[in-house]
Amino acid sequence: MNDRWKRWRQPASPPPARSGPAGFTLLEIMIALAIVSIALVSLLALGTRSIGVHERLQRTTQATLLAQQLMAQAEVDARHGALHRAMTTGSFSAPFDGYRWRMEFTETPLPAVQMVTVSVLWGDEDRNELVDLTSFLF
Repeated sequence: MNDRWKRWRQPASPPPARSGPAGFTLLEIMIALAIVSIALVSLLALGTRSIGVHERLQRTTQATLLAQQLMAQAEVDARHGALHRAMTTGSFSAPFDGYRWRMEFTETPLPAVQMVTVSVLWGDEDRNELVDLTSFLF
């Protein structure tokens, strides 16, 4: 019994020594940093693109609302007989002074009906920075 007690009380043997290095090598750290930097640059480019798309959507939405306002005014003027049926252009007052508008009238096969197209433009028309809204007036 004394031998068993001695074996049980003996300290455990130390763990075996490692054969390779215990930490990361410089090459592994450089590769990890390169991967992280590529990911961060990609995310930064994506964020910048997202801001540009958001600005374009804001401008398009504002131009659509302004075109609807002009079309509603044209419909009211047509009902009261005060609508001038010639192509007209203009610009909006502040805070929408960056937008311009154009209203065109086109004859239809029906003599009492005219097609009205309201265009609200901003920036370059060549870059398709405009909104067209078409309706028919009786």
